[in-house]
Amino acid sequence: MYIPYNKNLTMKARSLRGNSTKEENKLWYDYLSKHTERFLRQKPIDNYIVDFYNPSKRIVVEVDGSQHYTNDGLKYDDIRTEVLTAYDITVIRITNEEVKTKFAEVCSRIEYVIENTPNKIKKD
Repeated sequence: MYIPYNKNLTMKARSLRGNSTKEENKLWYDYLSKHTERFLRQKPIDNYIVDFYNPSKRIVVEVDGSQHYTNDGLKYDDIRTEVLTAYDITVIRITNEEVKTKFAEVCSRIEYVIENTPNKIKKD
């Protein structure tokens, strides 16, 4: 299945990479950047920019701050997750607080999803 890349979001994604939250940086530098599965940061997909994306297994990891827990934020995230899952993408949502206080558990949860998700890119 084709994953649409929105080139109109490239500059914004680049800016977000340079202005990541402490929690996103911790997850990136202490875990995802060193993982044997390749993850991309601030990847445009359709009309959204996801925090972290693994293309071979189509896994998105979102690190959510407090703005995600307003009524509008929750509605937006629900729609966003529906769009991403329609592309056969698995979405993992993690709170900033979890990254700060339960980092090992966060990594274990991501690892579990990685290990239990088949590759979606066919290798010849």
